[in-house]
Amino acid sequence: MSSTINPTGTATNLATAYMQPMQTQLSNEMTTASNTASALTTLQTALSTFDSALTTLSGSGTSGGSGVTAYSATFSNPAIGTATASSSATPGTYSFYVQQLATAQQTVYANLSSVPAAGAGTLTLDIANGNSFSVNLSTAGTSGSGSLSASDIASAINQASGNNGAVVASVVTVGSQTELLLSAGQTGADNAITLDTSGITNSTLQSALSGGQQLSAAQNAIVYLGGQGGVALQQDSNTFTSVAGVSINFTQAQSATDAPVTLTVASDASATATNVQTFVSAYNTVQSALSALTADGNAATGAAPGIFANDPGVEDLENQLNQFVRQDFNGQSLINLGVSADQNGVLSLNQTTLTQALNANPAAVGDVFGNAGLINNTGMLGSINTYLQSWLTPDIGQIAERQSSVQAQQKSLQNSQTQLTTQYNDLYQRYLTQFTNLQSLQAQMSQTESLYFSSSSSTSSSSSTSTGL
Repeated sequence: MSSTINPTGTATNLATAYMQPMQTQLSNEMTTASNTASALTTLQTALSTFDSALTTLSGSGTSGGSGVTAYSATFSNPAIGTATASSSATPGTYSFYVQQLATAQQTVYANLSSVPAAGAGTLTLDIANGNSFSVNLSTAGTSGSGSLSASDIASAINQASGNNGAVVASVVTVGSQTELLLSAGQTGADNAITLDTSGITNSTLQSALSGGQQLSAAQNAIVYLGGQGGVALQQDSNTFTSVAGVSINFTQAQSATDAPVTLTVASDASATATNVQTFVSAYNTVQSALSALTADGNAATGAAPGIFANDPGVEDLENQLNQFVRQDFNGQSLINLGVSADQNGVLSLNQTTLTQALNANPAAVGDVFGNAGLINNTGMLGSINTYLQSWLTPDIGQIAERQSSVQAQQKSLQNSQTQLTTQYNDLYQRYLTQFTNLQSLQAQMSQTESLYFSSSSSTSSSSSTSTGL
């Protein structure tokens, strides 16, 4: 009898055969849970991206309009200024006369030959708005020889505590001389700079900093709405927001004999069409993602069903979005604006129809789309945004709750896997012990058998010899 038992291989095969059905079921459940978690992330990303597109489209629109509606703002003389209209603008024409632009003060200081830094004293810079800061020039020298140059003074001013960008100091070279240039950080009379040199003890330096040459004055912009003699608008910046929803930047002052410049704010059909197309594209993208997640699958082609193929909640989400784009808002709908859906729910835009709708009713786009992400959600964008929050709100939204549930399930399955592994190991050890013992018994039996046959052979040989004698 020869030994034919392999304890390790036999124990492995028997333990695996016994545990395989349970392991297969558990592995399938773990794969499903992992796929569900991944699908929830995909769904969250798709919905968040779509919702972000809605709020971006809303822009600065108000409850009376929509960020989807675009306006243009143009000057009759572009040299005088430029303007940008937001979705909250109102079409109209406005006249302006620009008497002067806002400018920043610039002053240059010459004759700043190197002077001893030690004992130079303190320079104080006063700003017209009431702020001020001081610079200790006695410690500003960096040349190593203890002298103080225009570059040293500029660095000390820029790095001074309390400056905060109110004064920008630099150096310019004029011929063979290096001069100090001080510029106000902002335009306007309130940002004018005055140097107080009373704390400077070096007379040469004090004299140089007391007599600068002004290159430009700190002055406010003065603009008249309605032309000369109209409503005076004065401020420290050249950017005006006097017309609601319009940002105006004046770039050139006018002479006394110039006619007022005209600003025209009008509906921009092309830009509005671009915004509508942005919505159409964003909607089609999120619906494509939902269709993939809820697909039924196709046995004929081998296409697997989506992870949420039989999920009533996600299917309801898909249906709700379909309903929103088909609803009427303020007596108008997307179909009136040239947006239609094919048999698969894919939206497309007919720009000709949209332009005709805008010509007939400029408020139509605002009536339908409204705004999302503001205090008061309005129109289609607002309705969709409100609904999406039931899915996207952290901690309490449907996605957050589903993710929490899947995480708990994965944790439970991992515990089951640990238990199953322990059960397998115990079973393997039991089988290994049994078959190791069996192998040992078999070896003993084989040895006994070998001894028996060896003894029998010897006895037979002895008998044959005796008979022969």
